[in-house]
Amino acid sequence: MGRYFLESDKTENVEVYQISASDIDKAKKKNKFKKTKPNALKYKKGKVRKAGKKSDPFPGRKPVDPEKLEEHSRGEKVDVKKVKTKFKQREIQRKEKQAEFAAEQAARAEILLPEDGGFLYGDEDQEFTSQITQTEIRRAVDEESASKSFDLNLQEFGPYKVSYTRNGRYLLIGGRRGHIAAFDWNSKSLMCEVNAMESVHSVKWLHTENLFAAAQKKWTYVYDNQGIEIHCIKKMNNITNLEYLPYHFLLTGAGESGFLTWLDVSVGKIVKETYTKMGRLDVMCQNPANAVLVLGHSKGTVSMWTPNMNEPAAKMLVHRQPVRSVTIDRTGNYMATSATDRSVKIWDIRAFKCLHEYKIGSGAASMKFSQKNLLALSFGNVVEVYPDPTKQEIKFPYLKHQVFKSVSEIEFCPYEDVLGIGHGGGFSSVLVPGSGEPNFDALESNPYQTVKQRKEAEVKMLLDKIPAELITLDGDSLTGVDVPTMEEQIEERNKKIFIKPSNIEFDPRHKMKGKGGSAKRHHIRRTVIEQARRSKLKSDLDEKSERREGQMKKPAKVHKNVLDRFK
Repeated sequence: MGRYFLESDKTENVEVYQISASDIDKAKKKNKFKKTKPNALKYKKGKVRKAGKKSDPFPGRKPVDPEKLEEHSRGEKVDVKKVKTKFKQREIQRKEKQAEFAAEQAARAEILLPEDGGFLYGDEDQEFTSQITQTEIRRAVDEESASKSFDLNLQEFGPYKVSYTRNGRYLLIGGRRGHIAAFDWNSKSLMCEVNAMESVHSVKWLHTENLFAAAQKKWTYVYDNQGIEIHCIKKMNNITNLEYLPYHFLLTGAGESGFLTWLDVSVGKIVKETYTKMGRLDVMCQNPANAVLVLGHSKGTVSMWTPNMNEPAAKMLVHRQPVRSVTIDRTGNYMATSATDRSVKIWDIRAFKCLHEYKIGSGAASMKFSQKNLLALSFGNVVEVYPDPTKQEIKFPYLKHQVFKSVSEIEFCPYEDVLGIGHGGGFSSVLVPGSGEPNFDALESNPYQTVKQRKEAEVKMLLDKIPAELITLDGDSLTGVDVPTMEEQIEERNKKIFIKPSNIEFDPRHKMKGKGGSAKRHHIRRTVIEQARRSKLKSDLDEKSERREGQMKKPAKVHKNVLDRFK
């Protein structure tokens, strides 16, 4: 590399470099293997900051969308001034803070939910969505969603009962004339098909898709996913309805003779069998929030049962005519009932109060709440779906569908906008936009779980199994103190005599070498102490003067005269 200067009259001296190609290659190689120094921390007056980093232009937490916050709000706050005691005031304030924090966290977590729920809205030509048919819905949606609407023509074996698994992937149908089939209703792949050779009154999936129960003519049977009979439960005879409590592993059945039975499927034992004394039990559902069974009766009453009580936990007069159907939403706060007088009522279970009452075309034979609180009911061969009846008074049906024969049972598919209809002519699957929960919790129920995930989930469910004794109508009572039981325990302890054994010190004398070892000395010490304690037991009882737990000590004698104590 050389260096020289250019001289001219107009410009100043300019220094010019001549660089060869080899020099350029050497510089490139040098920069390639040059070690870069990490950004060092600069310390200044106790503060730590990274070199080259700018301060955050938006300090603090991200503000929450007010609309989302209002959506997850628990309602207006309780006026603490109306509460008498300061202890209760502090307790209510603490609960209000917890509710406010939970609402804020739920609003912040909505960004993690990838899917949004849809809904069906009318236009100028079709103002009411109930005029839209399933054919029009199938044309408007994509092919995958359209394939979820189908019909199974099984007129020879109907009417059919329906049951979906908790993750909504598998479907179980049972015909009154003995036909039972289990299959993946999305891919239409058949798992098993059984001819029970007798009438089938109810079918229900158990904790996984590997086992299901069927209430047949006389007894209740349990089958596996290959259709092989695993168990015959003869103690559950003449069952009309089946329900499964997933968190307690309890299969419950309501019988023709008025008996209500709870069976623990994890150990195969009958937990409780209760005689309701209310006649034939044709109407039954469960409260998904607290696992309480709800029965409808022919005298217009609804009773709620737990395996811990021989009498109903609650009883309500809901109609003046026989009850035909009962259902409870997923929050466990609202209940819908129907009767033979064409009436449908919406109840708030927390206050046992009727919110709304409607009249429909006929008495609803079957009713179900969806995950988004849409209410579906059937009468005759017509199925109607109504928007959320717990928030507002409904005037028109959201959707309407008609099948060939009378409907026997309806059930919403979890995490899908699908309603399954079992009727006399077979089974129908219809699309109900906005009925299912769009986002699922994979740790709770995963529609796409593998075999390994299913096995691990089954083990975890067994480890987290809730005892049947904890089923109560009031869930808050589990966190409190059972005062009657506590008093009984104190009374039992008071009946017992508590005596502290006297401390006796005894050490055997040391003998000559070879005459006694440490084991023999210990045996002598224990024998002497036990004999001394037994001899003193009677004297100790007399001295304690029948001392009891929880009783006051006898007051000491008060002498009027000082010299009386020497008498």
